[in-house]
Amino acid sequence: MRTILSAAALGLATVVAPATQASDAAQLVTILTSDEPQTQLMSMVLTMQSMQAGAGAYVLLCGPAGDLALKDAPEAATAPQPPKGMSPQALMQKIMAQGATVEVCAIYLPGKGVGEDALLDGIGVAKPPAVAARLLADDTRIMSF
Repeated sequence: MRTILSAAALGLATVVAPATQASDAAQLVTILTSDEPQTQLMSMVLTMQSMQAGAGAYVLLCGPAGDLALKDAPEAATAPQPPKGMSPQALMQKIMAQGATVEVCAIYLPGKGVGEDALLDGIGVAKPPAVAARLLADDTRIMSF
């Protein structure tokens, strides 16, 4: 009887463990650099799913991905993607509305030759020491695209 109970407990622990591990990550940092719309959208989908599972979310847009943050974003950032007709920028704005913080890399705006007024409302400019602290925090998981 003891062996059966132990096996049952082990089976239950195996089923419960993945969910527990997912909730252990209180903070998710998504670093997006890709200019590819499907990759951009998938990074936002996974960030949204992580938020729905209870994680806090911070998105850092660098290089070509910084264009998602622009008021006058390129068509690739705003064009609907299959299968649900959502654009990378629209989903990014949706996760912001649900509490995610989105920032562009500190060198993005100077490299682009524009000021902070070119960014969508609610998007800031990352401060490297603060980003480093996020990345090194014990409760952080990092996704990079």
